[in-house]
Amino acid sequence: MIKVSVMYPNTPGARFDHDYYRDRHMPMVQERLGPACRSYTVDKGLAGGAPGSPPTYVGMCTLFFDSVEAFQTAFGPQAKEILGDIPNYTDLQPVIQISEVVVG
Repeated sequence: MIKVSVMYPNTPGARFDHDYYRDRHMPMVQERLGPACRSYTVDKGLAGGAPGSPPTYVGMCTLFFDSVEAFQTAFGPQAKEILGDIPNYTDLQPVIQISEVVVG
């Protein structure tokens, strides 16, 4: 199993609409990716590792797929619509990482 992590850096002055991300964007992503996307999580940054420090990321999601190929096959045809929705909730550029889940 793999996970696709999409992370939005906590940048002063940037806009991030958590309600839109949680309630509209991510359900749309799940719908467009279909059963290839096994599940997903949505995170809202609260704090950094040191007491009183800000979170590294203001928001994140993790999407789970059986393989990189399953992700690419599902995402490719939907990429334009999914990426086109980003300006509706943020002006940040996401950081993306694909990882193998070794313990689940």
